[in-house]
Amino acid sequence: MRTRSLDDRITVTPGVRSGKPRIAGRRITVSDVAIWHERLGMSADEIADSYDLELADIHAALAYYFTHRALIDESIREAQAFADALERSRKSPLAQKLEGAA
Repeated sequence: MRTRSLDDRITVTPGVRSGKPRIAGRRITVSDVAIWHERLGMSADEIADSYDLELADIHAALAYYFTHRALIDESIREAQAFADALERSRKSPLAQKLEGAA
């Protein structure tokens, strides 16, 4: 059995998850793992168990994140800003009904 290196565990594929670095063979991005670990406080073991991943995959993703932290954090901020703008531009079904009733 061949041992996979850290470089084998993280991949970038244009057209898959917008070309973001992700765990090889999965659609889980490095930024997903970073958010779960850094912002939600999940341990590496919890993430691995929750998403049926090898613990080494989580550690590889975190190593990649900490090596490229500024770039990945900026990508996370951009995605959040996009989601926030989209949410502000949409009206809830209740708001639409209330507008129609006025």
